[in-house]
Amino acid sequence: MKKEKFSFRKRARSFGYAFSGIKLLLRDEHNSRIHMFAMTCVIVVGFALDLSATEWCIVALCCGGVLMAEAMNSAVEAIADLVSPEFHPLIKKAKDVGAAGVLMMAIASAVSGLIIFLPKILNLILNS
Repeated sequence: MKKEKFSFRKRARSFGYAFSGIKLLLRDEHNSRIHMFAMTCVIVVGFALDLSATEWCIVALCCGGVLMAEAMNSAVEAIADLVSPEFHPLIKKAKDVGAAGVLMMAIASAVSGLIIFLPKILNLILNS
């Protein structure tokens, strides 16, 4: 395979494709909108609770991880639907495992959120 020369124009175009993917994800995938709503709530509460820089980094990585998992799962599902529009047990397996990845990331993020937010919320309740 011939290696292409570096081009800023091609790199800029690749960002355009990525932003197009984000638009498609939010437009077509209902679960991604649920994740975005949850992420918005977390950000609002994070500002209200005055998270530290480290806590914000963890929240950002968790939010990004869930959205990335959702995007990868959606990509797997789109390819699977193209390859096999009718039911096939291996396609079902691929889709189920992809969905499991999103769920695992969401659970890990929720646990991280509880570890960060719960003590702060309890502190507010107990000290008011």
